Amino acid sequence: MSKKYKIILSIIFVIIIFLAIFLITTQFNNQFKTNYKVIDEINEYGYSLDDRDSKLMKEEFNKLKKILANKEINYSDYASILANLFVIDLFTINNKENKYDVGSLEYVYPNVRENFKLNVMDTIYKYLNEDDKNSYPLVNKITGNAVSDATYTYEGKEFEAYKVIVTWNYSEDLGYYTKGELLLIKEDDKLYVVSFKGVEEN
Repeated sequence: MSKKYKIILSIIFVIIIFLAIFLITTQFNNQFKTNYKVIDEINEYGYSLDDRDSKLMKEEFNKLKKILANKEINYSDYASILANLFVIDLFTINNKENKYDVGSLEYVYPNVRENFKLNVMDTIYKYLNEDDKNSYPLVNKITGNAVSDATYTYEGKEFEAYKVIVTWNYSEDLGYYTKGELLLIKEDDKLYVVSFKGVEEN
């Protein structure tokens, strides 16, 4: 076989590989495409509200908008409402498309976001079936919220932080957590969730 034909075959082979990668990627993206629209945003902070979000989520989001609109931000109030939003979005699972559609990611510190997502996919979202979403929880009430000052060290850097204990109810008790402890850090003017752990009720 001549050198010219070898070059042509190599080019064709490369084109086929790229085409296959493109088709697989497109199919994957279509499979996990979400079907909702953003209806409100707090652009400076990267927070958004979707049309699929619950009534409670919308109420808490509006509280956060008011807090962040103040010239002097009360960071304790900010931490309190952000923790509520985190819990509502994470544990309201009946509006999620599939296990890859993990709630609350926009509130999580970017450096730990991917690990958080994988952990949720492997635990509370593991068996999420989009054809049977009515059997999954809807957070309908925040019943308690306590904020305290803290510090947090990440990769050798100490951050101002807030510990928030949140308790909540569901429209139907399906055995999911109803209490959690969150730690939020302040970086520049923004708060991020860096850890969450469910707390078993006595």
